[in-house]
Amino acid sequence: MKETRYFYAPEALTQHELPAEEAAHALRVLRLAAGDEMMLLDGHGNISKAVITATNGKRCLYDIVETERHEQPWAGHVHLAVAPTKMMERMEWLTEKAVEVGIDEITLLDCRFSERRTVKTERLQKIMVAAMKQSRKPFATEINGMTPFGQFINSPREGHKFIAHCYEEVERVALFDSLRQLPADEPVTVLVGPEGDFSVEEVRQAVSKGYQSVHLGSSRLRTETAALMAVVMAQLSKN
Repeated sequence: MKETRYFYAPEALTQHELPAEEAAHALRVLRLAAGDEMMLLDGHGNISKAVITATNGKRCLYDIVETERHEQPWAGHVHLAVAPTKMMERMEWLTEKAVEVGIDEITLLDCRFSERRTVKTERLQKIMVAAMKQSRKPFATEINGMTPFGQFINSPREGHKFIAHCYEEVERVALFDSLRQLPADEPVTVLVGPEGDFSVEEVRQAVSKGYQSVHLGSSRLRTETAALMAVVMAQLSKN
């Protein structure tokens, strides 16, 4: 018996045909054929059991047998805004792990001390989809491209907002302690800076816009480690 495979099909309930990239994987790599079963994640909370009805070259058609609607396992909206590292492998690792843990939205920040100013998000989108299928989460993570720091903090956002940094001259509280005091369904946004941290001016600018100044503990962390810690803390506070 073949192992049941999971595929990402945003229009699963209406299209009845796998997207081209998913179809290529199903047919060329996994060698699936008519009659084989598969599970479809639409990114909107639905998991559908489907049976392949026909394959035609690069196309993979299916009929849905049943669909189960899932509620998001965490409350509220978790948004991570992070300055990408110089080595994109570390951002790819972060994306994979954050999606596995559970996150709604990731925005890439262009800060004063950013090591990287441009990012092609297509690769991160593919990693997000792979991690969603691996962890069998029927909710897709929104990934936003590079956004100037000032533009981001000046944009209206619901819920509670935090900026994590290492400056002792700016009063800080523990992120996890603050998160635990919020209602579980409170949307949260957490900003994590580059390896050289935010500039102190950026921190003060964010605080003036309603962001709470926080730390992630006594250890000095790399950007991707700090970002994942923030996601884990948000999840722990919402479950």
